[in-house]
Amino acid sequence: MSLLNDPSMKEVVDEFCNESMELFNELEEILEEFEDDPTQTDKLEKFGQIIDRVMGSAKTIGADEIATFCELGKVIGYKSSQVKDTALLEVVCAIMFDSLELLKKMIKQIEEGNSSSFEQVSSVTFVTRLKWLKEKFNDIERSSCAADPEGNLTQTSIDDLMSSLGL
Repeated sequence: MSLLNDPSMKEVVDEFCNESMELFNELEEILEEFEDDPTQTDKLEKFGQIIDRVMGSAKTIGADEIATFCELGKVIGYKSSQVKDTALLEVVCAIMFDSLELLKKMIKQIEEGNSSSFEQVSSVTFVTRLKWLKEKFNDIERSSCAADPEGNLTQTSIDDLMSSLGL
C-alpha cells in the first residue's frame, strides 16, 4: 500500500500536496521570467532542480506517475538549458507551463482522494507536443544533471520516461 492509500498517512500526503503546489507556483515564476528573456537558459536549469524536489517527494509517497512526469520535466528542463534556438526555447516554455497545469490537476486529484492517473488529466494535443519536443533533443547528450554515471541524460532517458507514462 502506498502512502496515498493509507488513511493514517493523510497528513503526510496533504503536506506533499501543499508543498508541491508552492513549488509549482515558484516554477511558474521562473517560467514567466524565462518567457520575458529566453536567453536566460539558466532558468530552465533552475526549473529542473526545483521540479526534481517534487519528483523525490512524489516517489516517497508512492505518487509514481507524478514522479515520472516530474522527471520528464526535469530532463526537458536540463536538456533545453543547452539549447540556443530562441524559437525552440519559446515552445519549451509553453510546454513547461502546460506541464505545470497538468501536474496541478494531478495534485488536485490526490487532494480529492482520487487517482493521480495521467490519463485522467492528459490531452492528445499535449502528448503530441511532448513527443515533438522529445525529437528536438535527439542530439543533446550532455546535461547539468547527472542521471547516469557519466553525467549524461540520454535521449533514451526521455523515451523511457514517456513510455512509462504510456506516451
